[in-house]
Amino acid sequence: MSRVIVAGGGAAGMMAAIAAAENGHRVRLFEKNEKLGKKLFITGKGRCNVTNACDTEALFQNVVTNPKFLYSAFYDFDNRGIMALLEAEGCPLKTERGNRVFPVSDHSSDVIKALRKRLDALGVEIFLRTPVKGLWLEEENGSGKLLGVRLSGGRKEKADAVVVATGGMSYPSTGSTGDGYGFAESCSHTLTERRPALVPFQVEEDFCAELAGLSLKNATVSLSYQNREIYRGFGEMLFTHNGVSGPLILSASSYYAGLARGGKASLVIDLKPALSLEQLDKRLLRDFEENRNKAFKNALGGLFPARMIPVMAKLSGIEGEKKVNEITREERKAFAELIKGLPLTVKGTGGFEEAVITRGGVSVKEVNPSTMESRLVRGLYFAGEVLDVDALTGGFNLQIAWSTGHLAGSSIG
Repeated sequence: MSRVIVAGGGAAGMMAAIAAAENGHRVRLFEKNEKLGKKLFITGKGRCNVTNACDTEALFQNVVTNPKFLYSAFYDFDNRGIMALLEAEGCPLKTERGNRVFPVSDHSSDVIKALRKRLDALGVEIFLRTPVKGLWLEEENGSGKLLGVRLSGGRKEKADAVVVATGGMSYPSTGSTGDGYGFAESCSHTLTERRPALVPFQVEEDFCAELAGLSLKNATVSLSYQNREIYRGFGEMLFTHNGVSGPLILSASSYYAGLARGGKASLVIDLKPALSLEQLDKRLLRDFEENRNKAFKNALGGLFPARMIPVMAKLSGIEGEKKVNEITREERKAFAELIKGLPLTVKGTGGFEEAVITRGGVSVKEVNPSTMESRLVRGLYFAGEVLDVDALTGGFNLQIAWSTGHLAGSSIG
């Protein structure tokens, strides 16, 4: 029986502790907050998108950074694994649009209760309000043998293995303040650049403020950087006071974080993706014929939500009071092109306080993908967001946490 310490009581940390305890190890879990799963509690707007019920191959397709590194982790403990565990502990699940999996109750607290129930049953010792301050090495120059962890007040806790599952830097109010990055650096691990990901876009155009709070259920967006398309997707988006957000935009932001890196990018929204440009022009012809004696601004009710009509009318360049029967063919064609390609200029993103995840972290080149063990320090493991892996929205990032945590815990000893 090895003495195992898990630093961090989030999704990856709880799963690592469960897996290690199931392997017969004595496990102690240290969490800086007053409760476990504080960030997990707010995910999915408090509903907790546990995972995605797609096939395993689709899990890899939705990972943005270093998907090949997760091969062993996903096959060791996939989406079926976490779903079975939670349901066995009294948290029934349901699958919604896009294969997103949620607790039937729509309460993230039920997910945390189920995990806590398993931890307690396995005898994991849980220490709340007890932050890990650093790694305890035989030599404090980063090259020594791992002895355990350092706690507050100079206290040290011995361990045969340590799992660092302290999360990233997103939502710092939940305790994700990048502690694990310092732990990794203290033993000479390389960190890749960390940027906010799955985060709203800030744009130059001011008309978004007029639409703040308006959600589009079925839109297609294309994101381009330096005249090259880096993302295209279909789904739901939301206008904000200084830009755009929503699932579709959050996914686009992960590619922006990796390639544009804070520079300007072009975002084009197709407001009618189900129609080709030709089909849309025929639709406009029909609508205009039915409303031929109305003012242009009063003839758009069938095309857009009410709040969007004055904005689109203004952007079209067509005088709002102009009679529909006076609109030229060229004006109609240009309006159709605007609807199929509403342009926005991305100038940046929100910060870590708005980001769902952190892109970047501990370099996966220095972590064994078959075990999650450090290649530099024996007995040191990494799991979850602290690693340089990230995915799109839809439950995929939580699946990374469950899978890497389980593999780390089950590989010890």
